[in-house]
Amino acid sequence: MSTPPPTLPMLLAVAGGGATGAVLRSVLTDAGASVPATLAINVAGCLALGVLVARVRTRGATWLFVGPGLLGGFTTMSAWAEQSRTLALGGSPALAALYVVLTPALCVGVALVGMRLAARPSGAGTEAGA
Repeated sequence: MSTPPPTLPMLLAVAGGGATGAVLRSVLTDAGASVPATLAINVAGCLALGVLVARVRTRGATWLFVGPGLLGGFTTMSAWAEQSRTLALGGSPALAALYVVLTPALCVGVALVGMRLAARPSGAGTEAGA
């Protein structure tokens, strides 16, 4: 069974969420030190995604706005990679290595925690339709 092509409303939901998440990430990054802020953003975004995956059963416009859109724009691998490179080349290779290992470990871990926290008995889930 093939997946139907995305519709314009679906694409707009992702785009709107992505823009919102990117602006939020930029504001939070500018408010704090770049490495800790990015780590906190990536961990918080993964926790939120874990909760979202466990709670939302219908993948409509709300899912697209929040999941791939908002959380996709909020979290960022590109900033993580650049900050890791900057640390390594800036004389802190041990901190860079810790950052490279710690970020994905924490993010995967909190995504699993979020899914467990949000899991409901009997498989009942929140609907987030179009």
